[in-house]
Amino acid sequence: MRTLISILLLSCMSAMAAQDIAEVDSTDMFYRHIELKQLIVTGPTGQMKMEDMSMPVSVVDRNELRLAAATNIVDAVSKLPGISQVTTGGGISKPVIRGLGYNRVVVVADGIRQEGQQWGDEHGVEIDANAVSSVEVLKGPASLMYGSDALAGVIKFNTDPVVPMGKMRLNVNSEYQSNNGLGGYSLYYGGNQQGYSWNVRYGDKWAHSYKNHRDGYVPNTQFSERTASAMLGINRSWGHSRLTASYYHITPSICEGERDPLTGDIEHSYEDAKTYHHGLPYQQVNHYKATLDNSWRVGDGKINAVLAYQQNQRQEYEEADVYSLYFKLHTVNYNVHYVSPYLNLWRITAGVNGMWQRSRNLGDEYLIPSYALLDCGAFATATRNVGPWSLNGGVRLDNRHLSSHLLEEDGAVRFAAFKRDFTGFTTSVGAVWHSGHIDVRANAARGFRAPNMSELASNGVHEGSLRYEVGNQALKPEYSLQFDLGLDYSGQWLSAQLSLFSNRISNYIFAHRSPEVIDHDFITYRYDSGDAQLLGGEATVDFHPWHFLHLGTSFALVNAVQLHQPRESKYLPLTPAPRWQCDAKWEILHDGRVLNNAFVSVGIDYNFKQNHYYRADDTETATPAYCLLNASVGTDIMYRDKCVAQLSITGTNLTDVAYQNHLSRLKYTDVNPITGRQGICNMGRNIIFKLTLPLEF
Repeated sequence: MRTLISILLLSCMSAMAAQDIAEVDSTDMFYRHIELKQLIVTGPTGQMKMEDMSMPVSVVDRNELRLAAATNIVDAVSKLPGISQVTTGGGISKPVIRGLGYNRVVVVADGIRQEGQQWGDEHGVEIDANAVSSVEVLKGPASLMYGSDALAGVIKFNTDPVVPMGKMRLNVNSEYQSNNGLGGYSLYYGGNQQGYSWNVRYGDKWAHSYKNHRDGYVPNTQFSERTASAMLGINRSWGHSRLTASYYHITPSICEGERDPLTGDIEHSYEDAKTYHHGLPYQQVNHYKATLDNSWRVGDGKINAVLAYQQNQRQEYEEADVYSLYFKLHTVNYNVHYVSPYLNLWRITAGVNGMWQRSRNLGDEYLIPSYALLDCGAFATATRNVGPWSLNGGVRLDNRHLSSHLLEEDGAVRFAAFKRDFTGFTTSVGAVWHSGHIDVRANAARGFRAPNMSELASNGVHEGSLRYEVGNQALKPEYSLQFDLGLDYSGQWLSAQLSLFSNRISNYIFAHRSPEVIDHDFITYRYDSGDAQLLGGEATVDFHPWHFLHLGTSFALVNAVQLHQPRESKYLPLTPAPRWQCDAKWEILHDGRVLNNAFVSVGIDYNFKQNHYYRADDTETATPAYCLLNASVGTDIMYRDKCVAQLSITGTNLTDVAYQNHLSRLKYTDVNPITGRQGICNMGRNIIFKLTLPLEF
C-alpha cells in the first residue's frame, strides 16, 4: 500500500504550480567556483569566506542533495572525497572523516552539536534529510569552535533558510527506491511577512529489507522514519531571534544475519523480508530538540547566543515488544560569543560554549552506567587579510567532568561509581596565499577528545553490535597534532584541488576482539589505546571544455597505523579503503520552454582492496576491491517561464555487483557454511525516483 502511495505521489503532483528557482548553473564549474569562493562557512576560527579557509572544507548545496542517491543524510555526504560511513543496513549510517568517526566527528544542526548517544555502532544521526539545505564538511581538528570530540572534523547541516521578506513558499518532495521499496514524502510551508518569519515541515519515510543477488532479501534491514519541525522568528535592525523545535523518530530493525546450517541461507520468510513492519530485534529512537538562536548587533560587531535542549530516547527490543535496553539522554547546549569589527585589520571572535548531560538506564538490561557530564570551554580566535595572505589562528581551554552512577545487580557491582575530569588546551594556526588562479593553504592544529562513557565503563551485551563490550577506566584523553597542506587551481576550463594531511594522535582509543569468554553467545571486545599516525589526502579535478560537458575525478587515501606494534595489530580498525571516483555530465538543454537544466550523467565508484586491517584476534578481515556503475537523468519542468517541478531518476550499482564495504558492520555476521563467505553484502541494483514541487507566492 505504501509503495502505491509513493508511486501516486510521483505521478500526480506534477500539476501543482511552483516557484521560479534562481540557481547558479551547477555545470558551469568556473562560475560555480567563483560562487563557492564567496561562500561564508564555519571554520576553526569561526565564520569566514571559503577562499580564506586554511583547512579543507567541502560544501554540498541543495541541488546536489536533491540529486543524491541516499537512504539517509549521511549517505548523501559520504560521496565526498575523504568522507566515509559506518553502516548497519539501510537506515543507520555514521560519518567518518579521513578514517576517524564516532565521537571524533561533531555533527552540527540548527547551530548546535547533535547529541544522541553517538558512541554506539548502530546509532545513526537523528536529522531529517529533507530539512537540510546545504552541508559543510570541515576536515581536520575543529576543537577551537566545538571543544572535545571535533578531533576529525565537523559536519554542519544547514537547515531550511529563512524565506525572503514578503514571500511565502510551499514545497512537496517525494521519492521511491526500487531495491528496498523505499517510499517517502516531505511537506514544507514557510513565509516572511513584515519581519516575522516562520516555517513548518512534516515528513514520512518507510522501507522494507534491501536485497542483493548473493544474499537475496536481507531480513531486518527495514526501517521507518517520521519527522516534524517548526520555526518562529523575528528579524529587525538590531538582529534576529529564532525559536526552532523538531522531532525525529526512526524504527530500524537490527539485522543479525543468522544462517541456516544446512542451506547457508539467511533465516527468514519471503513475507518477513518484504514487510514494512519492524522485525526482532529492533530499535525505537525518539529525538526532541528545541533551539533558541539569537544575534544582536553591538556597534559594528555582534553577539551570537544559542541555547538548546535535546532529549534522546533510544530503546532496543530483543524478543518481544518490551524494551530491554533503554537510554534516556538529556542535553542542554549553550554557545555565546562576540564577533568584533575589524581592529587594525584583525577580526576577533571570543566566547564560551559547552553542554550539560544526564543519561539514565530505564531498561532491565545494561551496557553503560547512568552518568552526568558537564562540559565547558572558552576560546578566542583571530583572522586577518594582508595583501595576498589570509591569516587565522586561535586558542581554547576545555574542561569535561564525568560522573558515573553505582549499579548493583544480584548482589554484585555491575557498574562502579567513579568521577573523571579531563582538561585540554588546543590551538590552531593557518595561512592562505592567493595568487591569481592559485591558492596555497597550510594549517597546523592541536585537537582534544575526552573518552566517552562507553569506552570508560561499558560492561554488557551490545545487541546491535553482536558483541560483549568491556570498558577501560584507565583511558587517557586523545590529543592530535595535524598538519594540512593544500593547493587549489581554478581556471576557465579546469579546476583542481590537492589536500594532504599528517595526523599524529596520542592515546588513540579503539575496541578490539578479546579471546576471553564472558557471554557464550557473544564475542568479547575490550577498549584499549595506543599512539597512532594517519597520513593521506584527497585530489580532485574538474574539466569542463564546453559549457554543456563536465568531467570530474577524485581520489582519496588514508593510511592509519598504530605505532610500535607488530603486523597483526599495526593498522587501526575501521579504516576506509582507497577510493577513486569519476563522472561525466552532459547538459542536454538549457532555457527550454518546457524542459530546463535537463542532463544525463554517468559515474564510476571504485573502492580498492583494503589489506590494511586490524588482524589481532580476528577483529577484522581484508575486503576485496569492487567497482560500482551509477547513472542519472533529470530535468526541471517549466510552465510560463516558471519551474513547476524537478524530476530525477538515478540508478546505483547498475551492474548489480555483490560487494562488502570495509566499514559495513554486516560484514562480520555469520559465515555461510556452504560458500565459506562471512557476512552480508551491501545493497544491489537500485533505481531512485525523486520529484520536487515548489510553490512561491
